[in-house]
Amino acid sequence: MTGKTIADIPMNGRFDPRLATQFMAGAGHNGFLGSRYADHGDDWVELTLDWREDLVGDPSSDVLASSVVISLLDIACSLSIWTKLGEFRPQVTMDLRLDYLRPSPRGEPLFGRGICYHLTHSVGFVRGIAHNGDPDHPLAHAIGTLSLIHI
Repeated sequence: MTGKTIADIPMNGRFDPRLATQFMAGAGHNGFLGSRYADHGDDWVELTLDWREDLVGDPSSDVLASSVVISLLDIACSLSIWTKLGEFRPQVTMDLRLDYLRPSPRGEPLFGRGICYHLTHSVGFVRGIAHNGDPDHPLAHAIGTLSLIHI
């Protein structure tokens, strides 16, 4: 990617979460996690990442750290807003609540789907689900709000 920020990526008229994810894969927190684009629709984006030893929160259980799940859903929810808007806008996560149903086990890939279900002038309302490949067997649900920054 040649741009310096997501806003600099040529999107050919509409925000493309696949291109944005490729851009983010090379730097920062998202780059460290190694999350990748999986799929998207008009108002949702799904990302995935592989289980890694250095992402384990409790070595005695080999369960991924909760911060990994939180981060993946935060990124997916952000991307879902930009996808629904059709453009990048700076935004800040105001609130993101996760309800954990079960741990993510050793060796299993992690998927995080963010869905933007409502937009106002200044707030994006999102929900998400984390799973290991079967959305009908989730490991966490998320609900949150992100503030859209108007520059």
